[in-house]
Amino acid sequence: MGYGRLGSSGSIGSHESHPTELEKPTTSTKKGNRKLIIIGVFAFVLVVATVASAGLVVVLRPKASGEPAHAIRGKPTQSISKACSKTRYPDLCVNSLVDFPGALNAGQRDLVHISVNMTLQRIGKALYDVSDIGNLQMDVLVRSAYQDCLELLEESVDQLSRSLMSVAPPAEGNGRGGPVGSTQDVMTWLSAALTNQDTCTEGFDDVSGGYVKDQMSAKLKDLSELVSNCLAIFAYSSDGEDFSGVPIQNRRRLMETGFPMMEEENESGAGFPAWLTKMDRRLLQMPPAAMRADIVVSKDGTGNYKTITEAIQAAPEQSTRRIIIYLKAGRYEEDNLKVGRKKTNLMFMGDGKWKTVITGGKNVYQKYTTFHSASFAATGSGFIARDMTFENYAGPAKHQAVALRVGADHAVVYRCSIIGYQDTLYVHSQRQFYRECEIYGTVDFIFGNAAVVLQNCNLYARKPMAQQKNTITAQNRKDPNQNTGISIHNCRILPTPDLELVKSAYPTYLGSPWKQYSRTVYMLSYMGDHIHPMGWLEWNGNFALDTLYYGEYMNYGPGGAVGQRVKWSGYRVITSVVEASKFTVGQFIYGSSWLPATGVAFVAGLSV
Repeated sequence: MGYGRLGSSGSIGSHESHPTELEKPTTSTKKGNRKLIIIGVFAFVLVVATVASAGLVVVLRPKASGEPAHAIRGKPTQSISKACSKTRYPDLCVNSLVDFPGALNAGQRDLVHISVNMTLQRIGKALYDVSDIGNLQMDVLVRSAYQDCLELLEESVDQLSRSLMSVAPPAEGNGRGGPVGSTQDVMTWLSAALTNQDTCTEGFDDVSGGYVKDQMSAKLKDLSELVSNCLAIFAYSSDGEDFSGVPIQNRRRLMETGFPMMEEENESGAGFPAWLTKMDRRLLQMPPAAMRADIVVSKDGTGNYKTITEAIQAAPEQSTRRIIIYLKAGRYEEDNLKVGRKKTNLMFMGDGKWKTVITGGKNVYQKYTTFHSASFAATGSGFIARDMTFENYAGPAKHQAVALRVGADHAVVYRCSIIGYQDTLYVHSQRQFYRECEIYGTVDFIFGNAAVVLQNCNLYARKPMAQQKNTITAQNRKDPNQNTGISIHNCRILPTPDLELVKSAYPTYLGSPWKQYSRTVYMLSYMGDHIHPMGWLEWNGNFALDTLYYGEYMNYGPGGAVGQRVKWSGYRVITSVVEASKFTVGQFIYGSSWLPATGVAFVAGLSV
């Protein structure tokens, strides 16, 4: 995975060269609908910040000419110094807080709220500023990277807005009687906002300079660091603990969620939250044939629509009830197929793997970013896909080519096939669950920075290009405070028939660290003999070997032996049930009891 990375074969894993975009801006003053949307988002940011801050208005002091980028510009209070000492960018933290009205009189608890507020407004302003660049002429790659950033900045505004409403002072609340999320919700949203900034800047890594890249770099300056600081201050305030990179998910709550406690889970794992009606429960437990779809898509014209794009457009925005979209058997290839953040609680139901197929062939050789190459993408919370196939047919020679990208919170993918070569499944961000899926690929074919559990899945390594090595995962946790990672639980790690014949020539590894705090675990899973005895592969020399967290717990099969595994400081053979349990559905992604409401069977703990 990655941008501009040398692949496992030593060949370039992304573009080798790109023409730069035209340097001069066009003279057109037409902003279009997108600009109006951005203006609306910016206005929304100011309203949210004002409501949550009881009228605070941001007046950022300009930096003196010639002043070092992060030199301390004002005298911080003891509270600011203490809070910023917990961050990765303390000088920037101090400068951003001493400039913010009210911060010099704030205590520790108020600084949590102020840091989120300040970061939200900075990102909202950046989104407004970069929208003007859309009028410039750009080549395909630059336009792809630019559009990625707009989408990701809008996502971050939404995530930070919800975070701000959740950490607002109790006396002010959010205008609706209470916060909108729990401590773990806020940790998820802030972690995702940081991943968004990282993805945005990476999209320009392969752009060889030019006006657009320079403008984006200037307008996005320090945003990633500001979100990191915001996350650190919140994590510190929530009294969370961490041992050797293992997340303690049951943090002390700073606020109430407003959700009732879960009912006792039954033996099948199909428990439901108490607030679901009996009718909702019956609907979620129905077999596909008995479900009544809200929208039917059929290429032969026997449904409501012939395309998935039309069905998504027809679905309501911000739906609080489940909207079922039934995709009849057929191959669907549509450009820019995406469930946006406003399309919530959509369930896509097919006629079965290999019968209902969503396909595409975008790839980095066509000058798309990896993010933009997905055959299907989903960011609307509550996204569910079941009984279908997602495919990218670009082939191994085209390198990064995503079949399915998910950045939706509380997402479930159930009984699906996900097929590609390099970068097949992009688990981009937020909380995700995959059950009884088949995932095929070669290099880094499950990658991203979600908090994700894959349970009872088959992970198939394919025959790669000559001289390449297969790597199943490339997890990109960038910051030690992010509550993210890949957990592979009770799965089967297998070779495809074409790899089986030549497996000695193409070793397969469990993962490789894409970012400094990469975190991946395999638990109670079968591993075939195509897995290299070392288990794990370096990314670039000694990078991240001391800071990553890679764990294996009671795996079995010929590839599961740990005697010859790597000796990295960050690798561990897990022997503690308590430690392994941190990566189960019940502790790693369960959150506010969202998963039972999907109706998908799961095991909450270690037992299978």
